[in-house]
Amino acid sequence: MSVQTSNGAFTMTTRVSRASGIPAATTPTAPFGTDVTWTNWGGNQSATPAFTVRPRNEQEALDAVRFAIREGLPVRAVGSGHSSSPLVQTGGVLMDMSGLSAITGTDRVGRRARALAGTTINAFGDALWDKGLALSNQGDIDKQQIAGALATSTHGSGKDLGSFSSKLRWVKLINGYGEIVEIGEGQIRELRAAQVALGTLGIFLEVELAVEDSYYLQEQITYPTWAETTATWQADIDDNRHYSFLWCPEDDSCELLDLPGSPDHSMSGRSYTKRYNVASVQDESQLSTVEGARLDRSYRIYPGGFTTQFHELEYFVRSEDGLVAVEAIQELIRSKYPEQKYPVEVRWVKSDDAYMSQFQGRDSTVITLTTEPGTDYWQFFRDADAVLQEFEPRAHWGKIHFMTRSRLERLYPELDTFIQVRREFDPRGMFLNDHTRSLLA
Repeated sequence: MSVQTSNGAFTMTTRVSRASGIPAATTPTAPFGTDVTWTNWGGNQSATPAFTVRPRNEQEALDAVRFAIREGLPVRAVGSGHSSSPLVQTGGVLMDMSGLSAITGTDRVGRRARALAGTTINAFGDALWDKGLALSNQGDIDKQQIAGALATSTHGSGKDLGSFSSKLRWVKLINGYGEIVEIGEGQIRELRAAQVALGTLGIFLEVELAVEDSYYLQEQITYPTWAETTATWQADIDDNRHYSFLWCPEDDSCELLDLPGSPDHSMSGRSYTKRYNVASVQDESQLSTVEGARLDRSYRIYPGGFTTQFHELEYFVRSEDGLVAVEAIQELIRSKYPEQKYPVEVRWVKSDDAYMSQFQGRDSTVITLTTEPGTDYWQFFRDADAVLQEFEPRAHWGKIHFMTRSRLERLYPELDTFIQVRREFDPRGMFLNDHTRSLLA
């Protein structure tokens, strides 16, 4: 069956390729290992799947899923491993999608770009720029694979800018029947489920994102006191394309995330503040690499610092509750956890319509708490979770969190719709693990 809608230079198709039967291969056709322990980037999550499969093309990925179906093995995909939550763990088949990496097409007029699922965010920069295009926004780290960034609604900062997931316009995936399925804008119900799916609809093969014309950004880094930060709170949010800050509990907080502190002031109680705005550049000889005042292509400006390992909890509150929620976290640190020296990062993201998006239906202030690997962070994170409950927080799916099914039922008005779509794509739950099953089965 095929349904098509026109979209610029692309034809958007929903196609189901139903296999006549699951092949009887005794092992995956792609390169694989057995009983190989996987550990995430931060070192707090690990698993030893029966098979770790590294498909090099679409057919090998399809064969691997069909093999798992025949053997009755659950399947999870792994990207760059930047998630701190237990999204990846499986005892069955772990699909390492890094071999499926390429920008596969661009549409300059329609402002669209396609890429294979394992393509890292930093691979989009030059490739899109050469076509006069750029990503609308991105975060501090650009090493994540695009499918993982979409699965968890990874984001940057800017009150008028959405997450990566809000830009998904088409996806090709392998569902729980061992079929290739394409979802486009003509299937809005399924697309809104696919935009943020935590890997539970199937294995993503290729995606299409809405992008925009290429642009340059001017950076401005400042170090205001907390009183100065709050005095210009709303103006900074409203008047900058990208605005965010990291509030520093101690003088050495910045260096814990590889960020330069103020050369003139103690950073204790100050905010490392980032403002990025579009700049007109006639000639790239004008570009600047001066720390704190860089002028460059957008994708070169966004990433910075954050090269050392860490663990994170990241919660989202309504924008109107942002200031009081941040101050509640500051008070928690001062009164109970003075040893917590990592900065508290604060950002803003525009609302969207994806069923399981942290930003579904509400503009959000983002509060990110960071701790050092090897330390016992549980009580601090649990207390932060408790402090923020009055603001009805949602959580970043790729970070440590304490979301439960009952919380989801209260916070996500389209949860039932998402679960219906998930069951249609994967009725046997082969793409679930213990973590996602407790939330979305």
